[in-house]
Amino acid sequence: TAAAAGAAPASAFAAPRRVITLLGDSITAGYGLPQAAALPAQLAAQLTKAGVSATIRGAGVSGHTTADGLARVDRVVTADTSLCVIALGGNDLLQGLSPAATRANLDKILRRLKARGIPAMLVGIKAPPELGAYAREFDAAYAALAREHGVPFYPDILDGVARDPALNQPDGIHPNARGVAIIAAKLAPAIRDALRRV
Repeated sequence: TAAAAGAAPASAFAAPRRVITLLGDSITAGYGLPQAAALPAQLAAQLTKAGVSATIRGAGVSGHTTADGLARVDRVVTADTSLCVIALGGNDLLQGLSPAATRANLDKILRRLKARGIPAMLVGIKAPPELGAYAREFDAAYAALAREHGVPFYPDILDGVARDPALNQPDGIHPNARGVAIIAAKLAPAIRDALRRV
């Protein structure tokens, strides 16, 4: 009845929680960090601060390349995913794999998700500029794919963190808890905006 509805708690009418799946590598897996300091947990906290009701599902595997992500995308990105954040390519870069191959793998991942009706967001990782033409081709692949597929794009997951010893673990590659906090704080608004689009 109307009276009963009026007496219902506000939470009964709250927007349903969205499911965000992070398809990635060691950065999204939280390599070297406790679970509470890893990206899924810190991103969830930042989204809550931004007023976004979401469950973050970590699907990052340390060492995985874009080819590995392609091999498991159908299995790990489940049908209830509201947004799949694709954050792969760091290991392609570390291994010096062909930017054309990286682009082809990401293109197939995006196509698979689109075929299943799952919205996607593409997250890049900047190649060191001293790599010259390789870096330019690698970076351009992400921006081009985002345009071609019409998906939200975040250019560099390590923006403000890469190469800063204070924000990285001793290996100089993986962010520490402070570094992840910066990543989460910068990435959360982009994810919030992407969710608004879907």
